[in-house]
Amino acid sequence: MSDFLQLTGKTFLVQGVANRRSVAWCIAQGLEEQGARVVYAVRSAPRRQSLGALLAGRPVFLCDVEEEGACERLAAEVAAAGLTPLHGLVHSIAFANYSDGFKTFAETRRKDFLQAMGISAFSLVELARAFRPHLAPAASVVTIGISSLTVTPDNYGYMGPVKAALDSCARFLAKSFSADTAVRFNVVGAGPLRTSASAGIPGYLESYLFAEKMTYRKRALDTAEVAHAALFLLSPRSSGINGTTLVVDAGLGANSFDHDLIRLAMRPEAAPAPGPQPVSPGPPPA
Repeated sequence: MSDFLQLTGKTFLVQGVANRRSVAWCIAQGLEEQGARVVYAVRSAPRRQSLGALLAGRPVFLCDVEEEGACERLAAEVAAAGLTPLHGLVHSIAFANYSDGFKTFAETRRKDFLQAMGISAFSLVELARAFRPHLAPAASVVTIGISSLTVTPDNYGYMGPVKAALDSCARFLAKSFSADTAVRFNVVGAGPLRTSASAGIPGYLESYLFAEKMTYRKRALDTAEVAHAALFLLSPRSSGINGTTLVVDAGLGANSFDHDLIRLAMRPEAAPAPGPQPVSPGPPPA
């Protein structure tokens, strides 16, 4: 087996596997295929039970990042099991409360925003801090972000600013850890994917299909393509990359003026129906 990525025999923690379609699962599979040992962290006991067949024979720990001290307990349990030092961490968790359906960003509720920020962004800080004593000297930490932090999709709502915070957290952690370690922090900025988590976003299918038309190749991004980028960032082969977002979007971010999309948008039959027209008063009554 080729070991170009130099991952054989190394140990990684992957947090965020929900099912077979998860980005985290795809990354974990890639690590295992490269001869690495993977330690899994999942949100709850029911989640661990639902993944029983998928993760059979693998070390699985619980970590609900909404609970105070959860990351510290996870680090202590992983270390006590003799699974450290870790050569890398994968942070692939996010949550937003879309249970009330679509709302504009200005309608965002405080509790929803803070919950999403804690789970999706600040948890990376807590995870890194908790595992700092248990990381190999040149470990790599990778989190999953989004391909553009400047677009404003209506249906994504407050998760745009939350993902921007995650991106910033990774850069500040890279600077903070650089004071006395060689640990790296990077983000994979993924374009739209077909995952169970994405399915909870209102109107996501239409956004996904539109994004597919915007890629250079006219084919949507595959989860494995995001996972492969993460594997590279986890490996020593990417040692010169730190505090960076590696965008994986098949070109959609640079293809706004694609001629096919312009033609579709400008077709008369695709234009919105006109509003009510004024009615002629007709001849005056006799």
